[in-house]
Amino acid sequence: MKRLQDALVRHQQLFSQLHTLAGPLQQWVAAVITSLEQGGKVVWLGNGGSAADAQHMAAELVVRYVKNRRPLAAIALTTDTSILTAHPNDFDFDSVFERQVRALVQPVDVVVGMSTSGNSVNVVRALAAAGEIGATTVALTGQTPNRLAALAHIPLAVPAVETARVQEAHTFLSHVLCEALDAHFSH
Repeated sequence: MKRLQDALVRHQQLFSQLHTLAGPLQQWVAAVITSLEQGGKVVWLGNGGSAADAQHMAAELVVRYVKNRRPLAAIALTTDTSILTAHPNDFDFDSVFERQVRALVQPVDVVVGMSTSGNSVNVVRALAAAGEIGATTVALTGQTPNRLAALAHIPLAVPAVETARVQEAHTFLSHVLCEALDAHFSH
């Protein structure tokens, strides 16, 4: 019971600080709405738990969040096992997302890189490539300074270093994005 209470306290302490990310969150919402209205898409990527979160959020946009609305263009670069295994076999894992970004991303798109440390080389390289293409880049990271937040157009750096708490905040922030998209595209 003590562990549960300690985890809950750490969670609540972090969530009481998330209001500090309201500005970049509003920028993210606006960028995604603009992209989708112009025929773009949201591209999600990350490793491990962030890979699972990327898939989860792409599904929320394509299928639905709460309201029935038109499907919104989104893809997670973490789902194609052939690409995820062939690329590292032929090249290396550090460029596995970068290669997909260069193949799939257009300037109208929004690319969301998720990394609790903010220093995952393959995510950093993917966001750098997206920026070179002219896409809007969003970094969902943990506490700064970190490489991913430093290079993103819209950094959402959660003020924590504990992986579980950072991932919980990433899910919450992404769900707030989904709520805004539901409201905008449901009329």
